[in-house]
Amino acid sequence: MNGQVRANIKSGMTVLIVLKQDQRTGKLTKGIVKDILTKSPNHPHGIKVRLVDGQVGRVKEIVSS
Repeated sequence: MNGQVRANIKSGMTVLIVLKQDQRTGKLTKGIVKDILTKSPNHPHGIKVRLVDGQVGRVKEIVSS
């Protein structure tokens, strides 16, 4: 599933995000969603989330619910 639609993402899901510093390389970071930071229902670059370890990035792929 893709991470551009806010309704697809819930707290506790495992996702792949791209961190701000990794946007040029496209390196993905795996983690568990703690907070959803994007307020709009969708975003072309991915919904911004905070992981349980505190990292913030945009969801590129949803691994599992």
